[in-house]
Amino acid sequence: MKGYVVLISIVAALGGLLFGFDTAVISGTINFIQPYFGLSEAQLGWTVSSLLFGCIAGVFFAGKAGDHYGRKKVLMLAAFLFFLSAIGSASAHSLTWFIAARILGGLAVGVASILSPMYIAELAPAKYRGTLVSLNQLAIVVGILIAFFSNYLLVDTGVNNWRWMLLVMAAPAILLFVSLFFVPESPRWLVGRNQNDAALKVLQKTSGSAFAETELKEIEQTLTRQEASTYRDLLAPKVKPLLFIGIILAVFQQITGINTIMYYAPKIFANIGQSSDSALLQTIAIGGTNLVFTLVAMLLIDRFGRKILIVIGSLGMMLMLAGLSALFFLQETSGSLVLVFILGYIAFFAASLGPALWVVATELFPNRLRSKGMSIAIVSLWIACTIVTIAFPVMLEKLSGGTTFLIFAVICLANLLYVWRYVPETKGKTLEELEADFAAG
Repeated sequence: MKGYVVLISIVAALGGLLFGFDTAVISGTINFIQPYFGLSEAQLGWTVSSLLFGCIAGVFFAGKAGDHYGRKKVLMLAAFLFFLSAIGSASAHSLTWFIAARILGGLAVGVASILSPMYIAELAPAKYRGTLVSLNQLAIVVGILIAFFSNYLLVDTGVNNWRWMLLVMAAPAILLFVSLFFVPESPRWLVGRNQNDAALKVLQKTSGSAFAETELKEIEQTLTRQEASTYRDLLAPKVKPLLFIGIILAVFQQITGINTIMYYAPKIFANIGQSSDSALLQTIAIGGTNLVFTLVAMLLIDRFGRKILIVIGSLGMMLMLAGLSALFFLQETSGSLVLVFILGYIAFFAASLGPALWVVATELFPNRLRSKGMSIAIVSLWIACTIVTIAFPVMLEKLSGGTTFLIFAVICLANLLYVWRYVPETKGKTLEELEADFAAG
């Protein structure tokens, strides 16, 4: 049964892989599309962030469509959109066409960012939910690493190298679309649609026959008001604090600076004198570190819990960014210490806030409000990501690297203090048990 659940989770996590690939692949193309389209620093920020505007729309669409049509079918639509985006952006000859294709990919990323972890959480047994939902984050970082590695391999393919970099995404998009034909629908969505017999069959395969009927009854009890749920219900006294936690934690995940590194790493390295080939090779080291420490998080998150990982990770991220800031202030950026501090920052993020946010976001909200609550939280994430992505190249130009990274270090400290004070621990309980705990206050 564990093998069956893991297999389902891997298929769903392919959405995360495409999410990671699509958001990271742009980093390798920046130094080539900027002269091709004649972009200023500000225009480059808007072009890179164009995908993120699609993400925001995609999250809102995913929440409503996922409730109406099911998690599985909407993920299939996302796979198709990923495919169209890969073809469209790779064939673009005008900036308008390029941005339109990237926005289309953003729609798919937005859908995958909410439905992939939600689908896994709704199928996973409580004992393994943290690890299995973290598979989605693992897939995201694998997608990032594949993007960095393929960018490096394709950099010498001529003037159209950036086109090949973007086209690679079509292959995993096809794989996700085909694989989804072989997995079941979420049992919690099936119960919400009065398909209890189908839900029971899924639960027997995922939780075992001994627990399936009991779990089915718990799900039925928590979904009795499914048809009456609205976004206004998120402001109910017992739910509103959970909504705020979801929003604030999602925003912190982005404004601590992770995607400034993921999107602009080659540009950062180029600005301190690295060649394009060397800069892309160093991004592979970033992707590899991200992967290794995400695996560390998967081993620890159900053992030690979500909260302690985020606290320790935020402390480490703060120290690494402070060190990076000091190097820029001291103008000591020519050595290997810049890479060391960046890799250290990535390691702490990947072992904590990276996967933990997605796990906590799936656990905070009641069954009947999960898609709506996650929609608001993840939209907040993408809005924060968009703002940071647009602002970062201008910040580097106007404020210097030292001031920019010091600002991110202070934000990491604020995240640490907030999580320590307000974020509850959620490990080891079923979604229904968590719902009862939060309702009891």
